[in-house]
Amino acid sequence: MPALSLRGIMTPGRTKFGVAVFGLSALLVFLVAGCSDSAPDAGGKPSANPTSAGSSGPSAPSIPTTSKPTLTPLPVPSKPWPTPSVKGEPASDAPLAQRIRFAISKQAQITAGRAATTSVNCPGIDKAETAGKHTLTCTVTYAGKAYTGQLTVDAKQYSASYKFTSDSVAIVRAKVVDAVLRTVPGAAKVTCTMDDVAVVKHTAEGIACDVTTTANAVQPYKAQVSGNGQVLVAKA
Repeated sequence: MPALSLRGIMTPGRTKFGVAVFGLSALLVFLVAGCSDSAPDAGGKPSANPTSAGSSGPSAPSIPTTSKPTLTPLPVPSKPWPTPSVKGEPASDAPLAQRIRFAISKQAQITAGRAATTSVNCPGIDKAETAGKHTLTCTVTYAGKAYTGQLTVDAKQYSASYKFTSDSVAIVRAKVVDAVLRTVPGAAKVTCTMDDVAVVKHTAEGIACDVTTTANAVQPYKAQVSGNGQVLVAKA
């Protein structure tokens, strides 16, 4: 078979070759147009970008600020603290020792502010009716809380006098809180560092109490208990 030459390419088949090349070019243009990265939308307008660079997006929810609530004040007692009713008083002709023990028990309950089981133990008191002066040590137990004191008995032939002293007293917490409410206006809460029943020395610094006001502020106070059960409240 004779080899092809440049002259042999330039034959009457040139026209057909040119058409074939044109058709190939048109096909390439169509393919390039079909491979475009993004097609225009149906309206011929560019699609909107919902998250454009200039958009700040939805706003973050705001955090509510907290404020101190206004508290409701506790009612101020309108009547004096009630005197406990102590029962079991012996007859006027009962033995002296029995009458003295009851007198000490009654005073302990009145001082504490509430009637409760109370016992008085004074070793040697049964001999107190003997004429002369007698000095005894007594243990008073009020509602399970005990404290000691000194009893002095001056006995005569037909009469006797006695005196009981102690640097401690028993008191209930409700009576202390009552005294604080009478002293501090606008108290919404009272917290005292003591048990429901406590034995305190009336010569000591007193009972610490915190008062929460209606403005939600906490203020310290001291409740001083006297020997007869009176409660005096002052700011610490």
